[in-house]
Amino acid sequence: MLAAASALDRPELVARAQRMIDWELSIQLPDGAFPGHFGEAGSRPVIFNTGQIMHGMIAGYTQLRRDECLAAAVRAGHWLADQQDDDGCWRRFEHHDTPHVYNTRATWPLLATGLIANEPRLVRAARRNLHWALTQQTASGWFATNAFVPWKSPFTHTIAYAIRGFLESGVLLGDERYLNAALKAGRGIAAVQRADGWLAGTYRDGWVADASYACLTGVAQMSLNWTRLAQVTGADELRTNARSALAYLKTTHRLDHPDPAVRGGIAGSAPIWGDYSRFEYPNWAAKFFADALMMDMLDVSVPPVPTLAAAPTSLASHG
Repeated sequence: MLAAASALDRPELVARAQRMIDWELSIQLPDGAFPGHFGEAGSRPVIFNTGQIMHGMIAGYTQLRRDECLAAAVRAGHWLADQQDDDGCWRRFEHHDTPHVYNTRATWPLLATGLIANEPRLVRAARRNLHWALTQQTASGWFATNAFVPWKSPFTHTIAYAIRGFLESGVLLGDERYLNAALKAGRGIAAVQRADGWLAGTYRDGWVADASYACLTGVAQMSLNWTRLAQVTGADELRTNARSALAYLKTTHRLDHPDPAVRGGIAGSAPIWGDYSRFEYPNWAAKFFADALMMDMLDVSVPPVPTLAAAPTSLASHG
């Protein structure tokens, strides 16, 4: 909402973002966690969901100058650190009680909170999780332990989450291991993208398509990832993949549908009866599509980072 307020010159969207933050702050639990699921009373906290909300708290602090947002993010960060096992993996308060590499998406705001607030414990916890997640990457760049449940292949959605978490954490830390992990995975999935921009809903190791439908959320996220990888690493060829993904998504987008639940939304799957968010128009699909469109509109190259160990800290501003 904050990005759209600027990109679209619609300042009223800032007020919507403020209302979102107010609501999130009102439901934070005494131990720092946030309720999972849709935030209803009694819903169990989830590691990933708490990390996602921390992204909003960081935006509230850095863009809206709300000090209470940073305080909430710090409290949430310490809750995340409290739940972490010694090897850096989260196994408690996990979706389906299963560890997930895609928690790197939550590690990114944990790391950012630690750096902004000068909380070394949070930075250490983030590094531990990234180190564990690296052990799950295979020779092809694919990530094991990255599906919602262990016996299924990961959705493109969760693959993209893992990539973005490694990418932005690598930028913030100046650590080439994490950026290289993101680039390896990003190039691996780019190599199997269809000419029209389509990606399969799930992939097995070796980037073997394991579904006949597309996970539209994941396609949008990969557009974002490819543009960011191009910006940060200089892998300019990935911009072609990013824009191809956007072109495919536009073919599924209905701006004039008579049903307001459909008009402007993005379905979970294409066709809509695919396994990801079947027969639904999830709000996060539209969110990532909007993000990807704005990323492409405002695409600005930054100096490539051949050796992240020497990366300037100013790169953090592009996260």
